[in-house]
Amino acid sequence: MTFDATVLTLYPEMFPGPLGQSLAGRALGEGRWSLNAVNIRDFATDRHKSVDDTPAGGGAGMVLRADVVARALDHVADERPVLAMTPRGAPLTQARVRALAAGPGAVILCGRFEGFDERLFEARPIEQVAIGDYVLSGGEMGALVLLDACVRLLPGVMGAASSGDEESFESGLLEYPHYTRPYEWEGRRIPEVLRSGDHAKIAAWRKRRAEDDTRLRRPDLWERHTGVRVGRPLARGDD
Repeated sequence: MTFDATVLTLYPEMFPGPLGQSLAGRALGEGRWSLNAVNIRDFATDRHKSVDDTPAGGGAGMVLRADVVARALDHVADERPVLAMTPRGAPLTQARVRALAAGPGAVILCGRFEGFDERLFEARPIEQVAIGDYVLSGGEMGALVLLDACVRLLPGVMGAASSGDEESFESGLLEYPHYTRPYEWEGRRIPEVLRSGDHAKIAAWRKRRAEDDTRLRRPDLWERHTGVRVGRPLARGDD
C-alpha cells in the first residue's frame, strides 16, 4: 500500500522541497509514497481569484474563506484523514505519526494569514494539528514536518525495520545519547561502558540515561511516563 499525500496550499511550489531529498526523496522516487500539491486558489470563483477576506467583527489580517477551501477539499477528499496545520490544533505526537504512517495517507490543509474560517471545521471532518507552541508564516512548513515524520516510518524507507524502535518518544522517553569515533575528542572520551562489549550493561546504561535526560529536560514527558511530577531538577552524577 502506497502512502498518498495531498497538500492543499497557496504555494504548491514549496513541495516536495526538502522531501525530494535524502530518505524521503529516494522513497518518493521508488514509489513508496506519492505527493500531490493542489493550489487552493484554483477553486476561487471570482475574477480576482480571492481566497481570503477581512475578519468578521474587525481585527488585523485576513481569514481564509470556508467556501473556497471546502471546494478544494471536496475535490480531493476520499477515505484518507484530513489534517489542518494550525497553531490552534492538538500537538503532533509520535503515536499519531505512527498511526498515520500505517494508513493510506493524508490530505493536509495549509493555513495562511490569520487562519481558517471556523465554519470549515464545523462542516467537514478535519483534525487540527500543531507542530509546536509557536506561529509560522503558514502551514506549509508544518506539513513538511508531518510528512517527513510519516514517510521515514514507511516499510523499507529507513532500511532495518528496527531503526526507529529506540528513538525519542517511541517508549515515552527521550532517546539515550550516542557516540562514535574518535574515542577521545577535545579531552572528552566515549563512556567506557559503551566500549565494554557487555550488552546487558550497555542496555542498562542507555535506559538510565534515557530516564535521566527525560526527567531533566522534559519533565512533562517524565510525568506522563511515570505519573511522578518533577518538583525540581535532579542532579546527575558523572557517567
